[in-house]
Amino acid sequence: MATAKRIRLTLSDIGVFHVDGISQESAVKASELLQLNHDQFHIYFNKIGLHNHLAHHMLTLFASGASPDGLQKLYDQNTGYQRRRGPSDSKVVDDMHDPTGFKKYVADGEKYADFLAFFEKEIDEKGWQVVLNEYLFKAGEEADDLLVRMFEGYLHPIIHLGFGVEFAQPAVIAEALAQAAVHTNPLQNYLLSSETAAQASISPSKSLISLINDIHADEALQNAATWEDREKLVDGVLTRAEKDLIKYGSEWKVSESDLKRKTAEMINAAFVFTFGAQRPPKRIKLDFYFIHCTNASIFFSSFLEQEWLSAPDKIRLLEWKGRADLAIYASRGCPKILLEELTNYVPRYATWKEDGWNKIFYRSMIYVDSHASKLIRAMAHAEHVCRLYDDDDAFVIKTTDWLRLANMAMDSIEEEEGVEDWIRSCGFDEAWAPFPDRRV
Repeated sequence: MATAKRIRLTLSDIGVFHVDGISQESAVKASELLQLNHDQFHIYFNKIGLHNHLAHHMLTLFASGASPDGLQKLYDQNTGYQRRRGPSDSKVVDDMHDPTGFKKYVADGEKYADFLAFFEKEIDEKGWQVVLNEYLFKAGEEADDLLVRMFEGYLHPIIHLGFGVEFAQPAVIAEALAQAAVHTNPLQNYLLSSETAAQASISPSKSLISLINDIHADEALQNAATWEDREKLVDGVLTRAEKDLIKYGSEWKVSESDLKRKTAEMINAAFVFTFGAQRPPKRIKLDFYFIHCTNASIFFSSFLEQEWLSAPDKIRLLEWKGRADLAIYASRGCPKILLEELTNYVPRYATWKEDGWNKIFYRSMIYVDSHASKLIRAMAHAEHVCRLYDDDDAFVIKTTDWLRLANMAMDSIEEEEGVEDWIRSCGFDEAWAPFPDRRV
């Protein structure tokens, strides 16, 4: 049985989207590798806070049908640069049981091992569902603070939590909680103020796509981040135009009756601005920050299925995800979204329709960067959940588009040596300068 310290995948733990034919041997191998990561490595692979994606990668590959050898190969390719976790300090862990002590250690990456040990103990004693309700969803300043941190770091903690919940692995959930605890919380005022303003307003929700268009047209937000900003979300948008952003954030609202549709709308919109933010005649490139919005989207279908999670908390999670997406979009210079790029793309391989999703999954699973396989699984899931809404104007990407766009994604990163896989900050001219023009 899986525990807060022991990872054990079974063929019942294969997620909200998975391919057919996953083997027990792959479940055993993925469990083994996830356990090594849990026991040995820090959640950041370096001192500046770049994230360890091994858990994401192994679980995605497992659900995508990777063989034991395939899992081992990709694990080995991504361990050489990882940072060792080190032991926890029992005195610090004990201190964390007091709210004042807990607060003293938050945002300190050096305390990851201590937070991990703390949450492992809490989960073993109470169960992971109880711990999540207590530490993330219980009304109060402490839970609000940790929930905000879940959405920091370009959504990495909530992605990690999503994997833990989706695959029912308490140890991965403990990692996610510890990861959130060591993040800073610059989104706090934006998320909480947007929520307060939304609750005070009687206006109906706008669609996320209309809000993306509104932000693009807003001069204050267009100019909030600059190329020179070290951290464009924090130093740019949240410093110079947070009030403007709060206005738009408060206009995205969810009710219990439309939770399922709004989840699908959020998923669809994330892919629209990620794939539509192009700069012809430059090569097709997806923004590295935006793909975290798409890759996180799949987990909100998983959150919907959790009986232990109340409807108000599901609503809150989804509202915060939409608002975080708006902030991330604004932070990259509010790029123009070219819808023709979504419909006119011609995949590199002429047999792409015949090849179908199996070929795309294969291409993503052999790619060393975990973001690729996460993106493709999220897209296949998006096709499934969005097909119900093809007649809805808020859903720009239709059922017939998803496979072509999945080819667009893999084509964009399978470039010749010397061309970066992803663009970073695609709303700025400077970001596009190094990329060559499209092939004729």
